[in-house]
Amino acid sequence: MSGSEQPMESTTKTTENTAADFYTHFNELRTEIAKIVVGQQDIVDQLLISLFSKGHCVLVGVPGLAKTLLIRTLSETLNLNFSRIQFTPDLMPGDITGTEIIEEDMQTGHKKFKFFKGPIFANIILADEINRTPPKTQAALLEAMQEHHVTAAGTTYKLDKPFFVLATQNPIEQEGTYPLPEAQLDRFMFNLWLDYPSFDEEMDIVSRTTSANITEVRQILTADQIVDYQALTREVPVPENVLNYAVRLVNMTRPANNNTPEFIKQYITWGAGPRASQYLILGGKTRALSKGRFNVTEEDIRSLAIPVLRHRIVNNYAAEAEGFTTEVLIRQLLDHSG
Repeated sequence: MSGSEQPMESTTKTTENTAADFYTHFNELRTEIAKIVVGQQDIVDQLLISLFSKGHCVLVGVPGLAKTLLIRTLSETLNLNFSRIQFTPDLMPGDITGTEIIEEDMQTGHKKFKFFKGPIFANIILADEINRTPPKTQAALLEAMQEHHVTAAGTTYKLDKPFFVLATQNPIEQEGTYPLPEAQLDRFMFNLWLDYPSFDEEMDIVSRTTSANITEVRQILTADQIVDYQALTREVPVPENVLNYAVRLVNMTRPANNNTPEFIKQYITWGAGPRASQYLILGGKTRALSKGRFNVTEEDIRSLAIPVLRHRIVNNYAAEAEGFTTEVLIRQLLDHSG
């Protein structure tokens, strides 16, 4: 064996060990979160998949479904800085990114501008009720979400890694809200809809929250471990047929394409862009690791199609009149794609 072959063998062994650690830690996180949050297991899995894929999430649900509790609990299981931003109509961009303030040197009397960092300088950001603030303020998140840095007064400030934005929305109260622009929606990896709990789950919720018992969760991962796992997901191989399936699925959401099914052409105005294909593959890689596999299958892609595509396709008036939501159309597309 030559000297050049040994490091490759060692690297492979290290990768396998790290993948096994990822599987263990992923399940430990699920267990800790379940101590506080009842049910919503699919949502928890998808939040974790988004985190390890370096994505961001929008959580949509009526009040009282523990959206904020879920996000706060996630932050408690990770040794990360957490920041909550309550989005209101009078919130300004500087309230998010930070602002420059004149500061006087008490010894010399000289004045200078000093930048005071805003709440966006944290690892996990809860953008609570993000659609309650005007687009100008919503856009303050764009650069940070995409570039992982903030620019103020010509100076660029890097954000600490990992950086994870979780935004919440209330789907039933639309008065006084500002729908997110498509450009910003597209920067969220997943659009997650929280449903009502089952009867048994609600019994458990009421029992837990009305007792004197206080449940605490353990911290499972550090920031450095999360960054390492985010790098690991990029190393997971994707077979050519799975890559083809993900890209073909996204292509079929576009009405102008030749291989698009007729029901998509009839009910969809705009299809998903290339970022959807990227997130399907990245999410598929992370999901495979979470299941203890180091290879991606078509089932990994199919399981993530709804949260990835739901906010990236626009249905038309005909679809709305006949009750075809984007989720219904995605399910039909999955059936069509085999």
